[in-house]
Amino acid sequence: MDFDNYILNIGKNSKAASRIMVTVSTTMKNNALLHMAESLIDNKETIIKANNKDMESGKKNNLSTAMLDRLMINQERIEKMAEGLRNVSTLPDPIGEGVKRWKRPNDLDISMVRVPLGVIGMIYESRPNVTVDAAALCIKAGNSIILRGGSEAINTNMALAKVIIKAATTVGLPYGCIQLIEMVDRELVNKLVKLNDYVDVIIPRGGKGLKKAIIANATVPVIETGSGICHIYVDADADLKMAEEIIVNAKTQRPGVCNAVETVLVHKDIAREFLPKLSKRLYGLGVEIRMCEKGLEIIEDAKVAVEEDWATEYLDLILSIKVVSTIEDAIDHIFKYGTKHSEAIITNNYTNSQKFLREVDASCVYVNASTRFTDGAEFGFGAEIGISNQKLHARGPMGLEQLTTTKYLIYGDGQVRK
Repeated sequence: MDFDNYILNIGKNSKAASRIMVTVSTTMKNNALLHMAESLIDNKETIIKANNKDMESGKKNNLSTAMLDRLMINQERIEKMAEGLRNVSTLPDPIGEGVKRWKRPNDLDISMVRVPLGVIGMIYESRPNVTVDAAALCIKAGNSIILRGGSEAINTNMALAKVIIKAATTVGLPYGCIQLIEMVDRELVNKLVKLNDYVDVIIPRGGKGLKKAIIANATVPVIETGSGICHIYVDADADLKMAEEIIVNAKTQRPGVCNAVETVLVHKDIAREFLPKLSKRLYGLGVEIRMCEKGLEIIEDAKVAVEEDWATEYLDLILSIKVVSTIEDAIDHIFKYGTKHSEAIITNNYTNSQKFLREVDASCVYVNASTRFTDGAEFGFGAEIGISNQKLHARGPMGLEQLTTTKYLIYGDGQVRK
């Protein structure tokens, strides 16, 4: 296989499609999304059959329970993907939206409007629902998308892509607006991230190794979706029952996702009352607890937390817990070990809540709520293409608006610069 020509043709097709996507009406984009949703439901048996192959391979290759959970597709998850497509179809079309407008003293009429980014290269691992979510958002925002999923999900991704591509083009979207790289050779990723003439931005979504490799090799601009070492700080003035419920939700609902909590920080004044109740609840749910030295004085049967634990995104039923003396200690710990994803404080102290919101540097900072809400659908975006921890070009859950850029439109009547 000639990798150079293969990836070059994909890039050319996407670039050609992106020129047409700029002109596609909102009605046609919405019709395509609805037809894609209907087609997913109609083809659910074929999709599940393909996923079964990937699941069998994953078990043979000893993928973790969390990874298998990310990989798994069933009827419920297909229905959720279809629901996501329908939700995106109901969202306002950002393309052409006027951001601001003003008139200069020389009567130049200047406006800033939203336009598509162009061609987006999406590189991701494990979660095949990204194939559909990413395509939906890119289509609605007027972009073309090149999808490159992980080898562990290749059969599922091929089945999903075949369904949504056929549905989109049947309605009238241009050939090439959605494409999947169907070969798993890593060399194709290296070529994609250097396709500057045809790709406008790369969005990696996966583990540290994937993102590190892409950032090191890419010449195309990258929007990095970050890992989630998320913290919950239980303040001295916390409602302890609320704190328990939030931590249990943030750790156990779906431990293999980036917005799950990995470290809990507990104020020393409430540690002796709170930790036994929390630990009992977590142990009952199969969570392994790794505790700091102060915490071990209270929960003696916990494992000892080592330095590496504070810097680990477990993506599993494992939780590290540290007892801290002050809110400043908690914020310092988050500053040192956090990944700027999602951080939460549980407190009834207004001053402390505002201090935490102001001083914690993360894309999403919560007061008295689970970090699990850092999600495009939960934020009302319909779906998300990823969660960005960086500060340029987007931060936090990336929905439609984050998949656009702006341009200036200037109207004159013969002005020349003097």
